[in-house]
Amino acid sequence: MPLVEVTIGAGRSDEQIRTMMREIHQALLRTVNTAPEHIRVIVREVPRTHWATGDITLTEMDAANTYSTTGKEQK
Repeated sequence: MPLVEVTIGAGRSDEQIRTMMREIHQALLRTVNTAPEHIRVIVREVPRTHWATGDITLTEMDAANTYSTTGKEQK
């Protein structure tokens, strides 16, 4: 019974998450010899303030990227 767990920063729509789950499911069907009903996909969304890389949270990265791409802060 394949189990795939995905941890992702929050901020995607329900439709995007559902599409990702469907694509993962389809990839497993193509590559692993198993029945569709045996595939499990779990998605955990982490608040962007609770995920840091190099001591910078995803929220801080988002703010820096917004500023750097526009030259001014956007609201």
